[in-house]
Amino acid sequence: MLHTPSGGAGHGAAAADGRLMSIGTVLNTLRDEFPEVTISKIRFLEAEGLVEPQRTASGYRKFGPRDVERLAQVLRMQRDHYLPLRVIREHLDAVERGEALPLPSPGPAAGEPADESRSPGLPGAPAPTAARVGRDELLAAAGVGESELAEWESYGLVAPLPDGGYDAEAVTVATLVLELGRFGIEPRHLRAMKASADRDAGLVDQVVAPLRRHRNPQTRVHAQARTRELAELTVRLHSALVQTALGVRLP
Repeated sequence: MLHTPSGGAGHGAAAADGRLMSIGTVLNTLRDEFPEVTISKIRFLEAEGLVEPQRTASGYRKFGPRDVERLAQVLRMQRDHYLPLRVIREHLDAVERGEALPLPSPGPAAGEPADESRSPGLPGAPAPTAARVGRDELLAAAGVGESELAEWESYGLVAPLPDGGYDAEAVTVATLVLELGRFGIEPRHLRAMKASADRDAGLVDQVVAPLRRHRNPQTRVHAQARTRELAELTVRLHSALVQTALGVRLP
């Protein structure tokens, strides 16, 4: 749990300067609890209105303690309850207004017995694990219909698991596809990105495959950590290469 120092997010010049953080510092702070969080994820949550950092004169983001705590709350509610961002935003806004609200978690209808196999986020949907979401949950989290999801699947941007569910990362993919769509970039335009990602994944898999096949269980566990580390390095390299090609520097 992140603890918010007293005094708020530091609105106002002199008092705030020493307490505001760059997006990189925020990332390092959050990774203690959320090792999979990325700068792109933080930027996306900002774009969705979940957090509103201050901006310097040159346009760089500066986050206060309350911003960091709010980001942590959003990430926990996504991780533990699989709630759509709209629901999370409305809940947190209500709490900040002083309304004492329970965490949104639709249960069974009146008179209906509780079913522990149901999702805490959507009534009647299968309960997800940390690595799986159901089709209805993906549609609700992304705010799209069956036709959009079918189009994404046709281009390989998201793919159902054998049981019909989806990897939890499919929610991130879906929201990013929608965000790019606001700029006129259609799903069909993203096939090259998907092919590049598949090649990168294949390269990482070549490196860690011997560790996964090792007889020592600890070595096999180490393979998972190595996979995450290599995936992060690959994403960072890709970001740097894109910035270099475009001649821009992201804050």
